[in-house]
Amino acid sequence: MTAPSELLHVRDLRVAFGGREVVHGVNFELKVGEKLALVGESGSGKTVTALSLLRLSGAALSGTATFFGASDVFGAQAASNGVDLLSVSEQTLRGIRGRDIAMIFQEPMTALNPVLTIGDQIVEVLTNQGVPKPQAWQEAVGWLKDTGIPEPERRMSAYPHQLSGGQRQRAMIAMALAGKPKLLLADEPTTALDVSLRAQILELLDELQRKLGMAVLIITHDLNLVRRFAQRVVVMEQGHVVEQGAVAEVLRHPQHPYTQKLIDSEPVRDVVENPGQTEHATPPVLQAQALRVTYPMALPGLRGWFTSGEFAAVKGANFALPLGRTLGVVGESGSGKSTLALAALGLQAHSGHISFHTSQPRAWGQGKAQDRALRQVVQVVFQDPFSSLSPRMTVEAIVGEGLLVHHSELSPAQRQARVLATLAEVGMDEVQFPGLLQRYPHEFSGGQRQRLAIARALVVRPQLMVLDEPTSALDVTIQKQVLSLLQRLQKEHGLSYLLITHDVAVIRAMAHEVIVMKDGQVLEAGPWRTVLDAPQHPYTQRLLAAA
Repeated sequence: MTAPSELLHVRDLRVAFGGREVVHGVNFELKVGEKLALVGESGSGKTVTALSLLRLSGAALSGTATFFGASDVFGAQAASNGVDLLSVSEQTLRGIRGRDIAMIFQEPMTALNPVLTIGDQIVEVLTNQGVPKPQAWQEAVGWLKDTGIPEPERRMSAYPHQLSGGQRQRAMIAMALAGKPKLLLADEPTTALDVSLRAQILELLDELQRKLGMAVLIITHDLNLVRRFAQRVVVMEQGHVVEQGAVAEVLRHPQHPYTQKLIDSEPVRDVVENPGQTEHATPPVLQAQALRVTYPMALPGLRGWFTSGEFAAVKGANFALPLGRTLGVVGESGSGKSTLALAALGLQAHSGHISFHTSQPRAWGQGKAQDRALRQVVQVVFQDPFSSLSPRMTVEAIVGEGLLVHHSELSPAQRQARVLATLAEVGMDEVQFPGLLQRYPHEFSGGQRQRLAIARALVVRPQLMVLDEPTSALDVTIQKQVLSLLQRLQKEHGLSYLLITHDVAVIRAMAHEVIVMKDGQVLEAGPWRTVLDAPQHPYTQRLLAAA
């Protein structure tokens, strides 16, 4: 058996932004059909390294990245001698992107075109390679089906905002794979997926890799995924490669302290198990009865105003969240978790009853002034801080925006002092980040952006925070830090959390009570130990087994 030939050869790759080098002399190789994992904390340089291979990082690059899988259109010399991706013309590189090297981006909401349907975006990949449009449409449906999206024919006509986070990620995977590339750069491809669908996507990538001879460079913080999927691993810290080798050898016998730190990073439960005020002593801070959310359903093959009934995203949910406790909502992507959260935030039309018991009983829809007052009490931290933080606003403007709305009596100096104090509470200050208040979101890593999002919610001193997948986009060490931060803030401020997640480990670390959702229905509910250690419903049992 002959050894697999080399597909990508990276030597002394250096990446600099504004004269500041962030990736320092990275070296690695990737063979045809090989699966290589690039692992490291948020801000370690792993995503920038992958983006730089296609010159998508917008940075100054040096070194070489020789690719030996260029299409025949570039000639036999390119196939034998390779093409240096860092120095070829933009026109040549444009022919390689998508056709020979495809990429799955980490944040699908910002990477997918919001004004084109999912189907149109996948079909475009195929028609650009000469596939007739009718055939391209059928193939696109097949790719959506292969990546686990339910009702793929109907989803073809959906826009990105009409899909859940996990469904958007699967649609992006389908779009990348439709071109049957020789090399797939996968930046956190399963981040937004629940545990059962992660296995499905990995099996799909395995199958396609064998079928197409496709190599995969996967960027991830999920070490379980690395164990399951990759053959070799490259570990990065602060722009340096600190260790690389076979997955089994590196993860069983790590040589570098940083690799050991990554392996030891697991969420730790550190919550007040029985807060002073129990659910029997005070009314729940949030209560929902017969909560139902529906959307109009389009007729097959038609768009616009033509509808035929409704689609129920949440079907009669009942739950209560006591003061100072965390209610975890867990379920697969598309189960209705985030829709339930949007209804609780007053951002989604619904039927049934949602009430809040803070200083006085309140509910949405009792008038503009009352709704504004309630929004000070109820705040949210969204799943994707890159899209939820305005790229045009500074840190001071982002964190202080809520104070302008809810505390207009504060002077600019008082407002700035409160912003700085809140940033310090979430572990960010001007000693660590010079000029912090005047920086913009793109200047921070994913974990740092999520801390800014938490500060934005915390600055108005809410009593309830809705956490919509607050750690799903973070690597394991930063996830552990953010969960520890949320646990500490709950203790110090007596906060209640409505926690939306597909990660059972996060539920174990944070939740007091748990509800399990599937297809818009609450299938099981109760104290966290009861639900997680002795699940009664077969779906809960399958979900925990997959985790």
